[in-house]
Amino acid sequence: MPRIDGVAKVTGRARYLDDLDAPGVWYGATVRSTVAHGVLEAIDLDPGFDWSRVVVATAADVPGQNYIALIENDQPALVAVGKPVMHVDEAIALVAAPTKELAMAAAKAVRPRVRGLPAVFSVEDSLAANEKLYGTDNVFKQFMIRKGHASDADFEAVIAKAAHVIEGTYYTSPQEQMYIEPQAMMAEWRDGRCHIVGSMQCPYYVHKAMKPLLGLGAEDVVITQSVTGGGFGGKEEYPSMLAAHVAVLAKKAGRAVKIVYDRDEDIAATTKRHPAYTRHRLAVDQRGDVLAIDVDCVMDGGAYLTLSPVVLSRGVLHAAGPYRCPVVRVRGRVVATNHPPHGAFRGFGAPQTTFAYERQIEKLAIHLGEDPLQLRKRLALRKGDTTATGQELGFSVGTDEVIAAVERVAGPPPVREGTGPNGEPLRRGRGYVFYFHGAGFTGSGESRLAGRATVARTTSGRYEVRSSSTDIGQGAITIFTQIASQALGVDASLIDVIDPTTSLVPDSGPTVASRTCMVVGGLVERAAKELREKLPSAPAGEEVAVTMQYEPPPGIHFDDATYTGAAYPCFGWACCLVDVTVDLDTYEARVDRCVQAIDVGKAINPVIVKGQIEGGTLQALGWALLENIVYREGKVANANMTNCIVPTFADAPDLETILVEVPYPFGPSGAKGVGEIPMDGPAAAVANAVGDALGCAFDGIPILPEVIAASRARWS
Repeated sequence: MPRIDGVAKVTGRARYLDDLDAPGVWYGATVRSTVAHGVLEAIDLDPGFDWSRVVVATAADVPGQNYIALIENDQPALVAVGKPVMHVDEAIALVAAPTKELAMAAAKAVRPRVRGLPAVFSVEDSLAANEKLYGTDNVFKQFMIRKGHASDADFEAVIAKAAHVIEGTYYTSPQEQMYIEPQAMMAEWRDGRCHIVGSMQCPYYVHKAMKPLLGLGAEDVVITQSVTGGGFGGKEEYPSMLAAHVAVLAKKAGRAVKIVYDRDEDIAATTKRHPAYTRHRLAVDQRGDVLAIDVDCVMDGGAYLTLSPVVLSRGVLHAAGPYRCPVVRVRGRVVATNHPPHGAFRGFGAPQTTFAYERQIEKLAIHLGEDPLQLRKRLALRKGDTTATGQELGFSVGTDEVIAAVERVAGPPPVREGTGPNGEPLRRGRGYVFYFHGAGFTGSGESRLAGRATVARTTSGRYEVRSSSTDIGQGAITIFTQIASQALGVDASLIDVIDPTTSLVPDSGPTVASRTCMVVGGLVERAAKELREKLPSAPAGEEVAVTMQYEPPPGIHFDDATYTGAAYPCFGWACCLVDVTVDLDTYEARVDRCVQAIDVGKAINPVIVKGQIEGGTLQALGWALLENIVYREGKVANANMTNCIVPTFADAPDLETILVEVPYPFGPSGAKGVGEIPMDGPAAAVANAVGDALGCAFDGIPILPEVIAASRARWS
């Protein structure tokens, strides 16, 4: 089935937030801190500027409570006078004016006075806690996973008996989501209600945040998603901040106000992927079977908590990898610094720790002299095995299928030595990875969310799917249409997936964590099937609606206190092959070929699923070789698309995507999550391939030309 929203998007008829206007709309701009850490002592207005033409809002204008409600309420919407400034580009004041140009001029005429304090820019300094940013130790959150041992002494005894221990420390860099459409939001107050429309992933996240901030009840805040040009996690929590800003401005101005970030402001001020340092020990016996895995991961959370606990949680739950191991210890911490807050990004936490464990497995293969793919095949988890949390894998385990799929197409590895068209010396190499990704929210998260979705036959005789799950480019509208059409037994042309508006749709949970198709699509399927049974006895011309609420599959239990049990309803499984060429003159690494075989359960729309995989794969390859956020004294130094580079079509290698279907019995038609898994593994495959080409280890990303040049003395 073709994408339902595809024609409107490629012809320009789709209306994004910047295309929307309201009568008399004004334009907003944000006044931001230039200091990484300090105390706001005053906000001065340039007396030479004509302030009669604009509206200025500060923390004093917030009608309710001045925080952005999320996991913790630690982040203010605007820094109040006398309160701490925690990062460069933190919002201090807002201005609105009839034109964007005037708003920008007014913002420059607002002068915050900030008394500087010592700042913290590294995880080492944060852990030293000489400067207290959060609590007594600067640790936002920590988790511990133990399997097969009762104490650290018992664990170290296992390590001591190993025939060999592989140790490594790995660094993964921050990453900018670089969605096509920047952050954008508009607010208007009508009849005492605040109406907010914008580019977002999670309307009910924004709804939750606006109620206390505006001092309003649930019915007095209406949040609507506009057509959204990409998110990748970057429009999960941050839109609540921008919604707060336009709502406060609109209330003070008495008219609609919208803010659309320029690209440099978007890169500078919004959340990124958490940078992470992961120490990993892999203890094996003489044959190379794994005896114990020890992981200690520290992530830089930035200035505020945001979604760091969720990111860290997924990171530690994936840190031991998809390999059999009787004894596991995983420790994870996320710490406060004076960087702008880090937050959600596709895969959130899993790509960071996947990089570490796949580099370790590669080193084990080199130590044993064993084929790297065959080693992974030998050690991999299969049905009946248990994960690091003790979860027994009972169904939808695609290990053998994805590895076999790559084996079938791999072919011989590239010839190591070669020359380019101009005689330049080249080295080529191949890298493999095998990895998994938990689909849906962690542990009891889905049960706590209790997401709902409705399918209705309207009075006109058409059918509506009502959910707060948003389409951010991943094809949710089309997928929901297909699921409802099949379950109802009606033509897809009779199905309408209505725009997510909190006054019209139930809370289905956020559009994150590879849960939209698997979890919410499952609710749509169940609701549609029940509606179909009700229709023969329903009066003609009346609306008939069925709402379903999430219920966990049988046997899925997770202990949040001990971090043991079934962390996810099921896992996606993947195997990736990457071939690279390294130019020994310029030190550039180029990906020549990338094969991804991914177990998706069931591809409801194969074209869309392949698009998801290829997009995530290219993001991962960019993270490995190109993308490099540079912080200087807490400020993003390359906040523009000239220097903050992401892959373009010109950088894309041949992408070979193999869909593997090992059905998940509780997903719609067997489908499970696919949005995040392609992000997790390819960066490690690139590092393995570059290492294979040059004969030395690359344990951090991005692998820039200067990194390769610096390693030249280690080449073999």
